[in-house]
Amino acid sequence: MTSPIVLIVGAGDYIGAAIARRFAEGGFTVCMGRRNGDKFAPLIDEIINKGGSAHGFTMDARDEENTALIFEKIEQEIGPIDLVIFNVGGNVYFPILETTARVFRKVWEMACFAGFFTGREAARYMIPRGKGKIFFTGASASIRGKQGYSAFSAGKAGLRMLAQSMARELGPKNIHVAHLIIDAGVDTAFVRERIQAAGKDPDNLPPDTLMEPNSVAEAYWMLYHQNRDAWTHELDLRPYRETW
Repeated sequence: MTSPIVLIVGAGDYIGAAIARRFAEGGFTVCMGRRNGDKFAPLIDEIINKGGSAHGFTMDARDEENTALIFEKIEQEIGPIDLVIFNVGGNVYFPILETTARVFRKVWEMACFAGFFTGREAARYMIPRGKGKIFFTGASASIRGKQGYSAFSAGKAGLRMLAQSMARELGPKNIHVAHLIIDAGVDTAFVRERIQAAGKDPDNLPPDTLMEPNSVAEAYWMLYHQNRDAWTHELDLRPYRETW
């Protein structure tokens, strides 16, 4: 039997990398896409050295042709994709008067439009097979707009509606579509820089204030293994200290 295949679109150095490690440990062949595919080398080496299988691709998820090409390449050269995880971010702070048309469009393309391309291409292959799983990474902005994040909120809210529509359409075709809301700051270099800019020391925060990337990966691992008589469509994650 061949190992199942996961494609992580937007596999960055934190959440994406944690997902890749978790699924590789679980016996998956891991395929990853990001704009700078050469950055995958250390992670691929790490997974292979532990006995896993991993492939990295330079991929611009906002580009329709490039996205379709990556899917085709994996399907033809590696095997059928069992799970697709869309993990592209775009979390940038811009007060409304500083949000140019270019900024808004670019953030929307990253957070929403790219999700459409990824979801549609996954469906092209999964519908004929009558099975598959498509998961989308959301954020607090998926369900509420925050001051200074109009572009990001619009994009992530749009991604959430895309996921809902796809779930209703594809669920009866035995394709599990789920949307994961990360309602917290995740422990990444970007988040730590923002905390420092706000005058706080990220190393002196109360325990479990920031969410660990590995915890997100475990949530996706759980979602993948759900029985279809109890599929979760939307799962929200937050540290116990988070106010909501």
